[in-house]
Amino acid sequence: MHSAMIYIHGFNSSPDSFKARLLRGALAERAPAMKFIAPALPHAPAAAARLLDALAGEHPQALLAGSSLGGYYATWLAERHDLRAVLINPAVRPYDLLEGHVGPQKNFHTGVAYEFTLAHVGELRALEVEPVTPQRYLLMVETGDEVLDYRQAVARYRGAQHCVVEGGDHGFSDFAQYLGMVCEFGRF
Repeated sequence: MHSAMIYIHGFNSSPDSFKARLLRGALAERAPAMKFIAPALPHAPAAAARLLDALAGEHPQALLAGSSLGGYYATWLAERHDLRAVLINPAVRPYDLLEGHVGPQKNFHTGVAYEFTLAHVGELRALEVEPVTPQRYLLMVETGDEVLDYRQAVARYRGAQHCVVEGGDHGFSDFAQYLGMVCEFGRF
């Protein structure tokens, strides 16, 4: 049984995303003893990794849930700490994607402005893990993701439990319809 769920938000997102709120509600209803942890991640990937690594150390039986860039972090953390993870439209090679976003950024939820640098791109690259252990993962992707090509995630997590939804978007707007699958995977 998992003692906690650690939700890992995506690039320029926050612990207040709608997926985080849905997961928090599902835990409160189905597994009230299970702690929900959704840290506000620093924009620097190395700092985010240190924070997540410490949380996984404090909660060695946690279930991870990561969205977009959070899915990339969740993969690194799952492999490092022998954990299971739900990956929601995960970024497969965020260092390639975000290299084109170097410069001023603003968090969608908080409005906090910061500079995303080439050093941050290198920090992301340093978190790459090969190979992944498929049985650790529930991959949830939508084919209509306008930011990431879902096929990259399907190929990367070959052998994992997959939920491929036709249409949709990067935010996985229909996520509420798939909470049962998350609960089943997390056994709560």
